[in-house]
Amino acid sequence: MKKILITGACGQLGSELTAELRSIHGEDNVIASDITGPNDHIGSGPYEKVDVMDRDRLEEVIDSYEVSTVYHLAALLSAKAEQNIDFAWKLNIDGLLNVLKIAKERSLEKVFWPSSIAVFGPDARKRKTPQESACNPATVYGISKLAGEQWCSYFHRKFGVDVRSIRYPGLIGYKSLPGGGTTDYAVDIYHKALDGETFNCFLNKDTKLPMMYMRDAVKATIELMNVDSERISVRTSYNVSAISFSPEEIAASIKERVPEFRIDYNPDYRQQIAGSWPDSIDDSVARKDWGWQPDFDLERMTGDMLRHVPEFWKEGEKVE
Repeated sequence: MKKILITGACGQLGSELTAELRSIHGEDNVIASDITGPNDHIGSGPYEKVDVMDRDRLEEVIDSYEVSTVYHLAALLSAKAEQNIDFAWKLNIDGLLNVLKIAKERSLEKVFWPSSIAVFGPDARKRKTPQESACNPATVYGISKLAGEQWCSYFHRKFGVDVRSIRYPGLIGYKSLPGGGTTDYAVDIYHKALDGETFNCFLNKDTKLPMMYMRDAVKATIELMNVDSERISVRTSYNVSAISFSPEEIAASIKERVPEFRIDYNPDYRQQIAGSWPDSIDDSVARKDWGWQPDFDLERMTGDMLRHVPEFWKEGEKVE
């Protein structure tokens, strides 16, 4: 069986993608890696501590397990990247280049790398932002993702590396805590509601952003990686879309199930980041090329989050 390596496996997307890939391919065939030790949510199976900026270590793991496919998820997210711009650039770009160069030299079968709606700047069309749109990002994270898209396209065009990518909207899941992204309020808010706490939102109540439930994000990732290469027309990164909502709208969906829930709005520097991003995304190219279709709307997502968060987070593990 061909082996899969996941970098950033303990992150928000990595935790759920690792568990799902292990259920599909078998625990021993999916090697999880991250900069720290494993968490409790990735399932059992091989684990390696890997700094993706250390190319020698990355090569060692890929060679020792005879890895054929890499899901390279390790990155510093939007809000944290603004606080440490040098490290964000080094991690997000040098880590990707290490993976792409190894893929080229080792003739790896496939590479997956996540991009983001952060590649769109304030001059992009706000509603139904198209696949081919102005990309003038206003954040360090967005700049690194736009550069990464071009590196992926270059390595495919120049060296034939089969690298595939999705521009994720904000991702919401119950298996990990917020990791420093501007859209992470939409994870934190469910924890606060279930803890009986008033939620202090760092965005304005009407700031609508594209979002996606984690189960849809995992589904989209695996579908893209399974499709025949000939069907992939985009080698920078695909727009994908599921739902768009504002803090006021997600709060209303929670209050239907938790009537005592309260929310306050105190916008901070993350409001400016969110204001530079689209309200909604046109993903018609992904739907045409590989049949992308989400399963979760806001109401279904809220019901699922409120049902599952208590199963995964014991007292003392909640969001601070």
